[in-house]
Amino acid sequence: MTRITVINPNTARAMTAAIGARARAVAAPPTTVTAVSPAMGPESIESHYDEALAVPGVLAEIAAGERDGVDGYVIACFGDPGLDAARELASGPVVGIAEAAMHAATLLGRGFSVVTTLSRTAGRAWDLAHRYGFAAACRGVHACDIPVLELDGDGARETVAALCARAVEADGSDTVVLGCAGMAAYCDEIAREAGVPVIDGVGAATALVESLVRLGLRTSVRGEYAPPGPKRYSGLLQPFTIPGAV
Repeated sequence: MTRITVINPNTARAMTAAIGARARAVAAPPTTVTAVSPAMGPESIESHYDEALAVPGVLAEIAAGERDGVDGYVIACFGDPGLDAARELASGPVVGIAEAAMHAATLLGRGFSVVTTLSRTAGRAWDLAHRYGFAAACRGVHACDIPVLELDGDGARETVAALCARAVEADGSDTVVLGCAGMAAYCDEIAREAGVPVIDGVGAATALVESLVRLGLRTSVRGEYAPPGPKRYSGLLQPFTIPGAV
C-alpha cells in the first residue's frame, strides 16, 4: 500500500480538507492519501514573506512523515515552497503542484496559460515556468485578484472560469493551469466550460507521486539533494537541528 502525504503549506484547515478530497479522488486503490497543514505558518500564502515563513512548517511535516514511513509527498501550494529542502529530507519522491501541473500541460498541448490568484504572485509563476523549463510553453499568466481564502466564496468559481476562457482566447493556449491549490475543488466544472484541458496541480502531483512510488523511483541523493549534514540551529529553529551535530 502506497502512503502519500499532501502538505498544504498554509494553516487554513478548510482548504486542507478540500485539497485532501481532491487528492483522494485521483489516487488509485490501495493508495492512501493524508492531507495535513503545518502547526505553524501563515493562513494563506500570497507574498514572498508568506512563502518564506511557510517553509519551516512544511519541513516539519516532511520530518513527521519520514518518522511515520510515508512513501511520497505533494507540496500543495503553487509557489512550490520548500520543494528543494523537502527533497533533501524525504526518502521518497516530493512533487510540487506547479511543477506537476506545468509538466502535465506540456503533455496535452503546445502552450498553456496560468490562471492564478493575486497579481503580485504572477512573477512567481513565471519564475517557476523558467526554472522547470516551460517558459516557452507558458503563453501567459493571468490573475483573478481573488485572495486565496476567498476562493470558496460566492462568485469565485464563475470569476475564475471566465478568466480561464479569456486566457485561452488571448494567449491562443491549448490548456489552462490553475495557479492555486484552492482552485482544485472546481477544476472539473471549469474544464467543462473552458473547452480545453484544465489542469489542477493537486491532482496532477498526487498522480505523479503515486506513479513514481509504484515505479520504485526516488529522488537522487547524489549531489544537491543528498541529506543535509549535521548542523546546529538556534532559537526558534532549534528543533530543526540535524542529528549528529556536536
